[in-house]
Amino acid sequence: VQLQASGGGLVQAGGSLRLSCVVSGRTFDNYGMGWFRRAPDKERAFVASVGWRGVTKYYSDSVKGRFTISRDNSKSTVYLQMDSLKPEDTAVYYCAAAGRPRTSTDISRGIVGYWGPGTLVTVSS
Repeated sequence: VQLQASGGGLVQAGGSLRLSCVVSGRTFDNYGMGWFRRAPDKERAFVASVGWRGVTKYYSDSVKGRFTISRDNSKSTVYLQMDSLKPEDTAVYYCAAAGRPRTSTDISRGIVGYWGPGTLVTVSS
């Protein structure tokens, strides 16, 4: 299973970015997906997740109302739309895939089967 994230970059505070993560190597539809991030000098932290059906979604308190996670099963892709970005959102963002099929809460609980390489998001003030 391979995950490939893209969409990171430099943006001014208040701006928007959309991250994408394409999954290959298994049937995408059956697995929950999510995003984590690691800010400078901090541990990796949960950002958002979406269950295998695309209905159940969880967000960390720090991004709730500003970030939106979604998935397109026809493209084996999960997205993270990030709006109203703040300097404290600066981090390396990691795509994550559940290891167990047909779950909706594993990612939000930190149970990750596969990680993608990070993509850097830098928000300038």
